[in-house]
Amino acid sequence: MGRRLVPLTLDNLPDLPKRCRACVFWELDPVSGEAAVKTGTSALEKEAWISAVLLDWGSCGRVVYVDDVPVGFVLYAPPAYVPRSTAFPTSPVSPDAVQLMTAFIMPGYQGQGLGRVMVQTVAKDLLRRGFKAVEAFGDARWKEPACLLPADHLLAVGFKTVRPHPTYPRLRLELRSTLSWKEDVELALDRLLGAVQKEPALRPL
Repeated sequence: MGRRLVPLTLDNLPDLPKRCRACVFWELDPVSGEAAVKTGTSALEKEAWISAVLLDWGSCGRVVYVDDVPVGFVLYAPPAYVPRSTAFPTSPVSPDAVQLMTAFIMPGYQGQGLGRVMVQTVAKDLLRRGFKAVEAFGDARWKEPACLLPADHLLAVGFKTVRPHPTYPRLRLELRSTLSWKEDVELALDRLLGAVQKEPALRPL
């Protein structure tokens, strides 16, 4: 099984699940996001966001391929590039952290260590760039797949709550800890990433 992780660019954006290519839940503020969906311009807005972040900050995601088949992805950026993050009651993300926006591994490819490899790749990238941690807004009442990761799954793979909230706690993972993960974390990671639906839908907070 040949597997590789490739930085997300406009060239491989089409390799994301169909609705993820046009999902702007994180990339735009709530009002602009809803407007983009209504006018049918969300795919263009997604491309513009990725292009701007790449030019200004650098790599903001990874796409995972197994035998040249795209099977997963992760998207991350400093909170300054993630307008939706300010809409959460537990914002802001810490200044030494990057926000984990969303991530996913296709069914059938979970449990193969891809989650661990993906997060370790992101960790190494961000450590080189001077960041100490990744933070995410979890969904404590998660019931169905969406753009938010379930809080209990984040806790299961090593995230710690830094600002509690009954619905949207903010959680943090120290990057250096990800480089020495053991295999028992691997299955939990794959469950976490598999919990995000194949094609996340935009939904209001």
